Amino acid sequence: MKPAPFEYFAPETAEEALALMAEHGVEARPLAGGQSLVPLINMRMAQPSVLIDLNRCPELAYLRGEDGMLVSGPMTRQRELELSETVRAACPLIAKAMPYMGHATIRNRGTAGGSLSHADPSAELPGVALALGAEMIAGGPNGRRTVPATEFFFAELTTALEPDEMLCEIRFPEAPAGSRAAFAEVGSHFGGLALVGVAAQIDLDSAGRCTKAALAATGAGERPTRLSSTEAVLTGEVLEKQSIAEAAEAAAGDVEPLEDLHATAHWRRRAAVAMAARVLHEIADEAGTR
Repeated sequence: MKPAPFEYFAPETAEEALALMAEHGVEARPLAGGQSLVPLINMRMAQPSVLIDLNRCPELAYLRGEDGMLVSGPMTRQRELELSETVRAACPLIAKAMPYMGHATIRNRGTAGGSLSHADPSAELPGVALALGAEMIAGGPNGRRTVPATEFFFAELTTALEPDEMLCEIRFPEAPAGSRAAFAEVGSHFGGLALVGVAAQIDLDSAGRCTKAALAATGAGERPTRLSSTEAVLTGEVLEKQSIAEAAEAAAGDVEPLEDLHATAHWRRRAAVAMAARVLHEIADEAGTR
């Protein structure tokens, strides 16, 4: 199927891109890596009358540390998030999750901002952003505003971005000393459709006791879901076989999975429990607490 007709713009600055978004509003869509939007356009599931290509805006692609935050531009490629030593040191959870995002060829084109703005409930980066407490900087005709990850993802393919706004920056809090991170996912096949995943960052004291737990599930609801019950069970505990089993099982009450042609709701719920257990066992093994 061919895409519906659209007008194409290729701005060379972020300011120009924002001006085009403000001018065309709901009729426009920004194009980042194109890994999600282009297939939708080709299938006419998305029919923007204006396409704003951000690939000629180098100022939107960057990674830097700033005041205890890892700051990423929306056009930073997923492959850079995977391989960057800056990311690995500041937010190891991001680096651990990136290899699950399709194949390397896809990650070479896909962007941080594109994945977050697309808001596929099974996507890895939205779950990571939720677990880490990331902040999204949205830009539009009224200036820039900060949206916490907890308020950014509304529903499947729906975010807090207004029609005339685009994602201008992502800010991830740096992992504190003593924290451990892990990501696990089950899918249709390697590099294929992600079904259910869990992202985790656990802060441990010198005795190996959990002082803070942050976990989020993907593919277990219409948006990424914080596993608050699992976090509550873990806090104050050493990551051992029994505490891990109890904490992982608590995830079943946090998720609200939907049934589709790929999996039943019951299967997704149990998969969330299994993935929670997997990441916690990985962290425990790395920390030597079991």
